[in-house]
Amino acid sequence: MATMTAAQRREQARIEYDAFLKSCPTNQLLDRISDKWVSLVVSALAPGPLRYSDLGRKIAGVSPKMLTQTLRSLERDGLLTRTVTPSVPVRVDYELTPLGHNLALLLTAVKDWAENHFDEVKDARERYDAENPGD
Repeated sequence: MATMTAAQRREQARIEYDAFLKSCPTNQLLDRISDKWVSLVVSALAPGPLRYSDLGRKIAGVSPKMLTQTLRSLERDGLLTRTVTPSVPVRVDYELTPLGHNLALLLTAVKDWAENHFDEVKDARERYDAENPGD
């Protein structure tokens, strides 16, 4: 059996990924990036860095705990960076990495789609509910 280089092993693993399998790491990543708060945080940071407090104001309804958890998970996944500037009070800025900007293209498009097509979805829901009472 021939030995493979690290690049060949990575390529083979990439080919073998199957997001339809729950145990596949890509399935877990899809679960993470499909989270509502992840989508909103990434979209909010797409234009440029923001402070924690600015993010909290921009994203209506997010609790401080959920915002902190989301930011930590995105930092862990390499999608954003956290920069602490010593001052009084301490300034903390969040900014997308190149990988995060790449994801932002997709998530911002989904956010925009939802904003542009909600009326159509609402109408479809109302039609469905009228035709299927009790569902």
